Amino acid sequence: MQNRATLGIIYLCLGILIFSLQDAIIKAVSGDYPLTQVVSIRCLVSAPILLVLVHFEAGLPALAARQFGSLMARSSLMLAAYTTYYMAFPALPLADAVALYFTVPLFTMALAVPLLGETIGWRRITAVLIGFVGVIIMLRPGAGLFEPAALLSLFSAFNYALAMLMARKMGTATTASVMAFYQNAIYLLGALTIAGFFHLTGIHQADHKSIEFLIRPWVWPDTTDLLLIGSCGVIAAIGMTLLTQAYRIAKASVVTSFEYTGMLWAPLWGFMFFGEIPYLTTIAGAGLIIAAGLFALSSPAAHENRKQ
Repeated sequence: MQNRATLGIIYLCLGILIFSLQDAIIKAVSGDYPLTQVVSIRCLVSAPILLVLVHFEAGLPALAARQFGSLMARSSLMLAAYTTYYMAFPALPLADAVALYFTVPLFTMALAVPLLGETIGWRRITAVLIGFVGVIIMLRPGAGLFEPAALLSLFSAFNYALAMLMARKMGTATTASVMAFYQNAIYLLGALTIAGFFHLTGIHQADHKSIEFLIRPWVWPDTTDLLLIGSCGVIAAIGMTLLTQAYRIAKASVVTSFEYTGMLWAPLWGFMFFGEIPYLTTIAGAGLIIAAGLFALSSPAAHENRKQ
């Protein structure tokens, strides 16, 4: 019988790996372009890729989904999650912004009980807490935690957790590619709406860096930057599908600990693209994250889910 828990973990880890590349790209271009422009270009590139994925996975008629309202609600949560996540980048050190965002598994574990009725044993609770300690050790968050933009990262984590729990609750009635297509469409509509509002009102400057990143006027990108931003569309199309699939087929409380694997890639991309040398605390934190994930898999509930 298909090992759904293991497949879910594999999908999630691959999705996190792919999305980590997008963080590096947005970090590289965030000083020159507004968030709405980056998101719009990304979504335009993603759209045809997602259509192809929908065609092969479920057929284009599946886009006329019976769960239209739920799809729109979930996509809106994801729009809020990713917008606030990237808005925090200019105002916070990247380490602080990412550390706060990686409270996602804590939110997911807490919300899975009332929203999905899942039972959570002490092993998985302990695993998530150990993983979160590993994130804190790895990132050494400092005074930036008291910057108001820290609330943006926390708000992002909360909305992302809700969206992924919705994917699990919707189950197999709607495919991962259809969910990802709706999500991408709402991203594009939201980015264009926000950009249009600030263009029409003439508001292009703000005192806070996070708001500035959101309302900055569009500029024409050079070829290199256009290709970099466009590559985010390919990354997003594949990553969204993988992450959605993970939460569709496996218990949220089982796969959520593996969100922490994103912190294994950040030091690598930091070294390769920005010349950042990992600290010893980075290595120690990564070790705790890996140990937490393996500990979560050892829980009896995880073994039971793998037999489904």
